[in-house]
Amino acid sequence: MARRLALFDLDNTLLAGDSDHAWGEFLISKQLVEETTHRAENDRYYQQYREGKLDIHAYVRFTLLPILALSRAQRLALHAEFMRNAITPLYLPKADALVEQHLNSGDLTVIVTATNEFITQPIAERFRVEHLIATELEMEKDRFTGRIEGIPCYQFGKVEKLEKWLQRQTAKLSLNEAVFYSDSINDLPLLERVAVPVAVDPDAQLHAEATSRGWKIISLR
Repeated sequence: MARRLALFDLDNTLLAGDSDHAWGEFLISKQLVEETTHRAENDRYYQQYREGKLDIHAYVRFTLLPILALSRAQRLALHAEFMRNAITPLYLPKADALVEQHLNSGDLTVIVTATNEFITQPIAERFRVEHLIATELEMEKDRFTGRIEGIPCYQFGKVEKLEKWLQRQTAKLSLNEAVFYSDSINDLPLLERVAVPVAVDPDAQLHAEATSRGWKIISLR
């Protein structure tokens, strides 16, 4: 029997905030970057994202630059602290319940996020989501290069990466029966492809789009 796909955006959908932006603030708190300039750049990139104009290649390099010299063990230790101090406060009980509902229904759950895999993999595991499709990172000799590997999981790239992932699955899965939850107008290409698009605490542009199309609008806050 084919399983239904339950797709989730992560930032400002399952989380009450943006994990990428929170990472920048975390680096500031650890004094790994200069506070004033890093915060200004972090905020500038976040505003670009909200406007649908993000240069994701530049942002990923900005995000990773302070940790390029770290070993895998050092990165994992830093991320564990990031999870405790920055991500745990962003968890939403209603988001946990929504994921649990889909798992209990036998749906195949997938987080599809523009945020890079280093930041998001432990978060996906915390939600007990079965699969993560994120912006992948190039590595050389166990170090990040600061560059993206393959297609960024952003806007139309999110659809393309998801479709390539579906082609590799042995189970019969289809977007024609899928549900996708997102807060962002950046995800309009994927919202248009699924059977059930759901706007979650949507930004102003997505709220207008969802209202005009008669899509379901919910809040997990």
